[in-house]
Amino acid sequence: MLIAAAGLSLTVLPGTANATPGRGISAVTISDHAIGGTDYVLKEITLAPGGSTGWHYHPGQVTGYVKQGVLSHNDASCDSDGVYHAGQVISEESGPGYVHIGRNLGTTPVVLVVLYQSPVGQPLAVDRPNPGCSFE
Repeated sequence: MLIAAAGLSLTVLPGTANATPGRGISAVTISDHAIGGTDYVLKEITLAPGGSTGWHYHPGQVTGYVKQGVLSHNDASCDSDGVYHAGQVISEESGPGYVHIGRNLGTTPVVLVVLYQSPVGQPLAVDRPNPGCSFE
């Protein structure tokens, strides 16, 4: 289960003012189980060319595997904090102090296999507004 990928989530919470929802993104849940106080959710996420996850953070740990394409990842300072190619693994920090976005700047779909480990009852992701970056 150590397959997973870039901070991408399709779980949408009640809207945050000026939140930046994802676009060009779809997901299929492969597995969803709670063990103890942790929800383990495995998803395959596809990000179309030009698509993005929207700005968000995760209440729990996220680990992902890039199955296809190239994922561009930025943090709230607007700086790139990684470019992940097919075959690479990405791990993201959790909590509201790590707001980020994943984008597909290429011409092929990005396909990720993502493992979310969230406290039971918490969402997989929380939408946030753009922190002031010149891109979505």
